Amino acid sequence: MELQDKLKAIATKIGKLKDKIDTEESTKHAFVLPFINALGYDTFNPLEVIPEFTADLGLKKGEKVDYAIFQDETPIIIIECKHWKENLDQHNSQLFRYFHATKTRFALLTNGIHYRFYTDSEHANKMDNKPFFELDITKMKDNDVVEISKFHKSKFDINKIVTNASALKYTREIKKCISQELIEPSYEFTKLFANKVYSGRLTEKVMLEFTNLVHKAFHQILSEKINDRLNSALNKEAETQQLDNITIEEEAHNKIITTDEELEGYRIVVAILRRKIAVDRIIYRDTQSYFGILLDDNNRKPLCRLHFNSSKKYIGIFDAAKKETKILIPTLDAIYQFEDQLLNTVQLYED
Repeated sequence: MELQDKLKAIATKIGKLKDKIDTEESTKHAFVLPFINALGYDTFNPLEVIPEFTADLGLKKGEKVDYAIFQDETPIIIIECKHWKENLDQHNSQLFRYFHATKTRFALLTNGIHYRFYTDSEHANKMDNKPFFELDITKMKDNDVVEISKFHKSKFDINKIVTNASALKYTREIKKCISQELIEPSYEFTKLFANKVYSGRLTEKVMLEFTNLVHKAFHQILSEKINDRLNSALNKEAETQQLDNITIEEEAHNKIITTDEELEGYRIVVAILRRKIAVDRIIYRDTQSYFGILLDDNNRKPLCRLHFNSSKKYIGIFDAAKKETKILIPTLDAIYQFEDQLLNTVQLYED
């Protein structure tokens, strides 16, 4: 099973079981251990995953972190778990101490639903105050899976993750700032744009007006961008549908085989009708189900149809209401027997 499928299965399990999980220990077993397993680590192998890992620091003895994941006898990730109802904001100081004691490069704080990944991008062996990556497993996006996959046992590379961690952290913080500015533009943000478009003095009244204008302008831009994307997607879908239709038509056309018998039958019909109308007005169109002969290449003026695609041959004759009657013919020459009907059909269209 792919990593994404495993994570989705855990998210589904959380939705069904969380209201029945009453303790931190239950949270570990129901949600966190399956997550560790999904990353390819064997939770039953003490060489890979050690529960209650000792993280003594100085005189403070008996400190234990919930789990430590090992690679080549070295801890690569320490994991501190809380009950799924707990807010993680109040627990990173405890993890901060464990991080320094274990000399690991990555720490994970989780309540089984929210996962916060930390490293030491600012100071060596000192855990950053802010996580470089956060995940809500119940609201997982494709990009989240890409980041999580870097911690999988088969792909784990400390240097690559550390190199990417700083960019991830600052990108996340910048996105938060932008989101906040879109909701409620700050004085500095408003002033930046006001200075670019307003030549007068930025009084309190002017700044208040520009705060509303900046807020409105950004929301209009977002709406326009969304509409452009939607229109582009719809146009692309229409183009794809058109190409599909053309492909279907081409495939259908490629399956059509005009036989010598059909062409011979057509020549007999032309020989009959040329006494009444010009030859260039008698046009044939071959289809998968029949060989049609039309007046002036007009579908609304069928002269007759030749049904030669089976072991028996039929000619289709049309009456005044353009209703077709299929008649069995033993040979091609039998078409001559329908001279009067064919001429009458032409006369109906000419009148």
